[in-house]
Order: sequence, then structure tokens, then C-alpha cells
Amino acid sequence: MASTSKVDSSVDDEAEEEEFERFDDFTLASSWERFISEIEAICRQWLADGSKNLLEKGAIQLDSSKNLYKAKSELKYFMKSYCMEYYFEIKKSGEFTVWDCTLHDLQLCFGVKEFLVIAPQSASGVVLDAPEASKLLSAVAIALSNCSSLWPAFVPVHDPSRDAFIGIQNMGTIFTRRFEADRICSQVPVKLMHLEGLYELFVSKFAYSTLDFSMHVFKVRFTMKLTYKTLPYDDDDDTRGEDVENTEPTDFPGGESGNRTQWDDDCPWSEWYSAEDLVKGFGLVVIWSEKKVEGSFEMAEIENSSPHEAEKWILFPNISDSWKGNRIGFASQLLLLIDAFKMSFEAQFMEDFVSVENPGSDNLKSSMVIPSPTIIDRVLKDLFHEGVQLPDFAKGQHRSSRSIKGAPLESLFAQFCLHSLWFGNCNIRAIAVLWIEFVREIRWYWEESQPLPKMPVNGSIDLSTCLINQKLQMLAICIEKMRELNEEFQDCIGSNDPSPADIKEDGQAVDGSNNLRIPDENFDRNCDSQLTADGLRESGNAVQRYTMKPQDVASVDKKPSDFVRRGSVGKVGSMMLLKSYQSMHAPFTQDAPLMTEDMHEERLHAVEAFGNSFEFSAQLERDILLSDMSAFKAANPDAVFEDFIRWHSPGDWLNDDGKENGPSGIPAVEDLKENWPPRGRLSQRMSEHGNLWRKIWNEAPAVQASEQKPLLDPNREGEKILHYLETLRPNDLLEQMVCTAFRASADTLNQTNFGALKQMAMKMDQLYITMSSVLKPLQANNLSGDSETIEDLRRLCVVFEHVEKLLTVAASLHRKFLQAPRISEAIFSDFYDFYLPKMGRGSGQEDVQMFDMKLQLRNHERQLVSNMFMPPTANQSWRKVLSMGNLLNGHEPILREIIFSSSDHVNGGHYAPSTPRAYQQEIETYRMYICGTSNDLRVALSVTSCD
Repeated sequence: MASTSKVDSSVDDEAEEEEFERFDDFTLASSWERFISEIEAICRQWLADGSKNLLEKGAIQLDSSKNLYKAKSELKYFMKSYCMEYYFEIKKSGEFTVWDCTLHDLQLCFGVKEFLVIAPQSASGVVLDAPEASKLLSAVAIALSNCSSLWPAFVPVHDPSRDAFIGIQNMGTIFTRRFEADRICSQVPVKLMHLEGLYELFVSKFAYSTLDFSMHVFKVRFTMKLTYKTLPYDDDDDTRGEDVENTEPTDFPGGESGNRTQWDDDCPWSEWYSAEDLVKGFGLVVIWSEKKVEGSFEMAEIENSSPHEAEKWILFPNISDSWKGNRIGFASQLLLLIDAFKMSFEAQFMEDFVSVENPGSDNLKSSMVIPSPTIIDRVLKDLFHEGVQLPDFAKGQHRSSRSIKGAPLESLFAQFCLHSLWFGNCNIRAIAVLWIEFVREIRWYWEESQPLPKMPVNGSIDLSTCLINQKLQMLAICIEKMRELNEEFQDCIGSNDPSPADIKEDGQAVDGSNNLRIPDENFDRNCDSQLTADGLRESGNAVQRYTMKPQDVASVDKKPSDFVRRGSVGKVGSMMLLKSYQSMHAPFTQDAPLMTEDMHEERLHAVEAFGNSFEFSAQLERDILLSDMSAFKAANPDAVFEDFIRWHSPGDWLNDDGKENGPSGIPAVEDLKENWPPRGRLSQRMSEHGNLWRKIWNEAPAVQASEQKPLLDPNREGEKILHYLETLRPNDLLEQMVCTAFRASADTLNQTNFGALKQMAMKMDQLYITMSSVLKPLQANNLSGDSETIEDLRRLCVVFEHVEKLLTVAASLHRKFLQAPRISEAIFSDFYDFYLPKMGRGSGQEDVQMFDMKLQLRNHERQLVSNMFMPPTANQSWRKVLSMGNLLNGHEPILREIIFSSSDHVNGGHYAPSTPRAYQQEIETYRMYICGTSNDLRVALSVTSCD
């Protein structure tokens, strides 16, 4: 019994469920009504959420506007799927700006703010069937009415190319607006190409068609926007040079590729490559503000007026999209140099990359082509071309440039590195060939004693530069020394007969093969002058010769020893010699031998290895000490070792009387005669037994500096430098090339004139700081091919590329607006803000966002912009049929946009009989938006009616 009752109860439940399933809800009886209900539910939800909640739920911002967003929802009706989109603004301004560049197309066409668009989810995205479009629009209108919403709704119809829409808006209790837009893509009637015909087209929508519109007055509101564009550079009538038959490729930048003038011919990078002008041109928007017109004739006058009569001029630049991709420039070639640097660790010598017998040559890519000998000769000729004078090594140098251990931009090695970037596409084999020929050419200059081009021959070695530049600077000095020696030798062998200059004042001849001079006061003066010119120096405590008075040069007491004094630059204040009580004379001395960075390091390592003892330091400086002591003895024949110490190292002379010495150890003048000789003694280190300084003093002959053996042996040092260059390891060479190439490339770009663009100047400063930081590990000389520094260098190339692109835009804008810097500064500032977020990404990454900015011009800037619209030439004019008016220097607008509107007082107009008192005001009854050119016309009409 229990089981039977359970079965009966389950059967009853199933019957009950079937009864509920068969229940018909007659409030949603049809699919049409369910479709309206679904639209209504979506609209109610959007209304309830509001703009803030819709943003949180994923509303999408439109690219064309920073203030317009859209929310969308999908729905179905029968077998078709539809997408309904709600467009809304975040900041709801009270006043509607007609020509706001951020307006959506439908906002501009119909003068609405928020709106709905419902369209089928199909390939075309439009409703092709007219009844379906009307039914779809009716469903949306009913749903919005049920929601008490005043949103206008639109449905795209016809062919997608026509941009056609139909729409409807409930404006309250009695008014309704209907919208319609369509487009003529070809064969536009001539009448509709001019303002008169467009005015009559608008009037025909509310006036009787039988009227002659030209004979009647219809007051209509009118506003117009014209868009002009400068001719693209491809349309310019630049003619190429006549030398078009020479098609031989030029692998180095100095080659001529024709006589056509490029935009960047006077830019600093034009010697190496021609950059694409990213500023392709400019567009100009000219706006006539709203005014009332009363007839066709007035419209004809407006069409014949000049754009200079318009109320607003708005400029917008056309920035090429090519900034998104890879461009040929310093950055691209520096990246290739990094690849060559990584491969440089695979061989011991540069010749290994060229020799076919090298076992590792199979690893070299076949694409690593070595340019022809003709091109190599061109590069070498450009490198070693000797100008009239030395280049300015400070040219283009940034204040932070010296923090990068490279070579100055105009120096020989820096120019070699820049040529290497473009030689054979900067592969390791091409670099090896060019380096071998480069060193071979340097050896020729050395062997022929010819001045080394682009290298200074005076001054000290700049240790802040790379080692190769130091070596080349040293070699240039050695060549100059060799030339001087050769000239002196030629002068010496000119005559072997005695001359009056070979006889001493006492009638005795001087032994030796050198030319002899009379050792009088004039002889000393001439000799000293010659010594200074040859690079000899006046020692530390010497009085400058050109500041001495005549009475200071002559000896105080004329003893016989005074007449054999040689190489004196003058007395040392009031100091006297200890034994002879004569004035102490400072000698001319040789300059200390020049040393490169590696020579300093060798000396430092030697001191560290043997201890920092005084004796060892003296041993290292033996040649210099010997030269100074010999010169001192020649200038002071009666001097003793203590005199030399008092002059050369005053700190090693101690007074026993406890009195203070004068400046530089010189006793006071009044104490000289009373306390003579001075009571003093050598310091402990100088008085030690077997002191090296005293040994050198005892061995030093009395020889003036001009007759001494030079401290710098130019022949030996020159050969050592050439050996260094010829045996330099590839990775050592490439490390210095990378640093120098980055520095030289940046210094080249730094010469660009971009005006007062502060963002660009700041970016250049940041580039140097970044380069200094990334390139610093290369100075340690302990990298490997797998080092992380290689990847850092690649990232540095990306940063360099971005700065290079920014600089191209900055230079282009500056040269175009020299007379109106405010325009270039404003455009570049916007472009900088637009481009800055993209600088962290490589060129290969896609970016769909477009740079779009508008700048309103001031009255005094209009003429400058107008001059940019050059009158079309004969070859350019035949392509365009000038069918519209308002020409700007012969250019017709590429786009003309017009808005006509008419208003009516409700209480005395067509709608008066059925209009409540609350609506007795002026409303816009007709609005027509017209957009097009002589070959294209789009019309959007909205009509307000009283239903």
C-alpha cells in the first residue's frame, strides 16, 4: 500500500509540471514583443547603471574621442543576431560644440550627444532590407518609450560605402525627430558642388517645391568648415640630376646618389644617411562661425571669399606612420656593430676573419660581403683627406660626451668608426678588411713622415679618450718630432766650414759636430726662444722669460763662470748658489715624455710590485731627472747637489736656524748677506748613503736642454704604436669601436638645430647618461661573447633609435616654423607626450593608435602657414578640377562640411494649434549636415515633427 501511494503521488507531480509547461503568458505572446522586451531590459539596465558603473563593467573608450565611450550588448530575433551599442559621454558639457574634432560621426551629422546604434552581426554590418530596418527601428523606439528614455536610435542601412542611417528620437510628449543620412559617391550634380545649390537643397526640405528659391528670402543659420592639406612630397616637382646612368652602388655614405635635394641635406646626419621626413605635411581647418544667411546670392559671396576671412584657423600635422617600423639610421647600424662585436671573440687576430684558411671561417655567414676595392679606396680617401687645418675636436661635443671613453667626433678613429657602420653593412669581415687597410695607410704616413690627418700634434695625451685614439695622438706627435729632426739634419749638413758663430767670445772654438753659437746674452735669448718652440719647458720655479726685466737677466756679479752659463731662462727670485754666492738661474728643461694610458698602468703596476719606495720612483724617473740635472748644471756651472734640491724639490731642504723660508723655500732677501751661507741641510731621504738622486747628479753632464738627447724617442715609440695597432685583438678593437661609435653618433645628432624644444634637449641629456652607464663595462676589458652586456647594448640601441626618431621630428618641425616657434613647440610637445609611452617598446611591436592633434593659430601666424600651401605647378594643376570655391593659394579644400539649420517658434508656427503653453519656444525644426568634395557628397537630415 505504501509503495502504491508513492507511485500515485509522483504521477500527480508530473501531471502538474506538464500543466505548468503548457501555460501561455499572453503578455509576451509573440517573438516581436519578446524582442522589444529584451531591448527594453538592456536599456533599463544601462539607465540604472549610469556612466560610472558602465565604465567599471567594461565600457570601451573610442580612439577618436577621449570623452566618448560605448557599451554593447548582443540579442537575437528569430535566426538573426544583433548588436546594440550605447554611446555616452563622461563629462556632459551643457553647450554643444558643432565642430568639435572629437565628435563621433553620428554626433556631427545629427547634432546629438548620447545615442544608440543597433546593427546586425554580419559581414556588412548594415540592414539591407528596408522593411527590416523600419521594423528594427520601431522596436527600439517602443523599448525606449517604455523606458521613458530620450536617447536617439540609429540603424545603418543600404550599402556600407554609403554611410547611410535612419533614426528616430522621442523628444517628449508631442515632438519626434527623424533622421536620415545618405551619400553620393560619384557623379555629383554640378549644382550641388557650390554653396548656392546646397543652400537651395536645404530650403527645398521645408519650402514648397514650386517656388523659385532664388527669388525668395529664407533666413537660415549657416556654419562651414573647410579642410586643406599641403601637397605630399611625392608630388613635388623636384627633378633628379642628369647623372642617372651611373648606377654603381655606393657602400659608403660619402658617395653621391644624384643631385636631388633632400629635406635634410643641411642636417648633421646627412653625411651618413638620408632620413625620411616623418612630418609629411600639414592640414588646415578653416571655420566660419554660425551666421544667418537670407538667400542664394549671399551664399555665392561666401564661396568667393578668402579663407583668411574665416574666424578660426586650426592646424594639424600629418606625422607618418613609418615611425612605428624599423628605419635606417645610426641606431640600426649600431645594432649591426653589436653583432660584429659578439663575433669578434671567435678569432685572435683581425686577419683571421679575412683569411680563407682560417678554420673558423665556415662559421662566417655568406651574407658578410666585403665591398669592392673601389669603395675601400673611397673610404680611405675620405678618412685621410688632409684639410687646410685641424678640425674642431669640440664640435658637436655634449657636456656629458667625455664621460664616454671613445674618441672625439672629428678625430681619425671616430671617423673610422662612423665609416665602419656603413661599410659592407657593418659585418665583422668588412670591418676586418677596412681596419687592415686603415693600419696599412697609417704605416705609410709613418714611414714617409707625413702628418697624420685629423690628429693634433701638440698638447698632452687625452687620457679620457679610448686607447686607440691615444696611440694615434702619440703617433702624430712622433711623426712631427721625426719631421723636425729631419729638418734639423738637413740644416746641419748644409755647411761644414767654420763661421763666426762657431767661435767663442774668448776666441776658442767649440768641439763637436753641431753648429756652434756665440755664448753671449743674445745667444741665450735666441736659443731659449728656439727651445720653447721645440717643446722644451721652463721648469717649475723658473720665471717666465717674457715677464722678466732686462736687469733681471744679466748677472749681478760678473765672474768668469757667468760667461759659460747656457740654457738659462732667468734668475730664480733672490736665491743664491750655496758655494759661489751667485744668483741661481732656472734652466730650460725638456718636457716630460708623453705616455698613454697603458704606459701609465705599466708604471703603476711596477710601483705596486716593487713597493712605493722613493728609490724605485727615482729609478723610473731617471731619464727625466738626468735631463733636469744636466740642464741645471748648464745654467748654473758652480751649483752643487744641494742647490738643485733647493730649486727642484724645496721640501727636501730643511733650515737649521728655524726661520721660515720664503715662497718655494726661498729665504728672505734681507737675510741673504748677513747669514751666508744659509744654515740648512738635506732631508733624511736625500742625505742617505747611496742616494740615487746624488748618484744621478754626479753622473749628469752639464748640457743644456737643446743639446740633450730627447726624452721621447719618436722612432721607438712610433714603431711600438704600429705594432700595437697591427696585433690588436679583435674584441679589444670592437670594444673601443662600440664606445666610439655610440659617442660619435650621438655627437653627430647633438649638432642638430631643433630650437628651444626643451623635451628634446632633456632627452639628449638622458641619452648620454644612459650611454655612459651601459658602455662603462666595456672599459674593463674583461667581457666575453656571452656577456649580459651584449644584451644591454642591444637595449641601448632601442633607446638610441627612439631618440633618433624624436630628433628627426624635432628638426623637421623647427625648420618649417622658424618664424613661428610657438607652433613647432606646441606640436612637438604633443607628439612627445604621445610617443613617450611607446619608447619602452621595440620597433617591431604594433601600435594602432594614431597621432592626432589640433592647434588653433593666432592671427599673426596665419600668413606663415598660408605660405606653406605653395601654388600648384602646371604638372600638379591638371590632375585636379577646381570645382569648389574658397581657394587657398590655388588649393581647393579637400573636404567641405556645412551645417544648415532653421528654427521655428512653436506658438506661432506650423505646430501652434496643438502645442501646449510649456512648449511655446523656438525649436530647431530642420538640420542638414553636408560633407563632401567635388566628387563625393554626403547629406544627413534631421526633421522635428509634432506627432
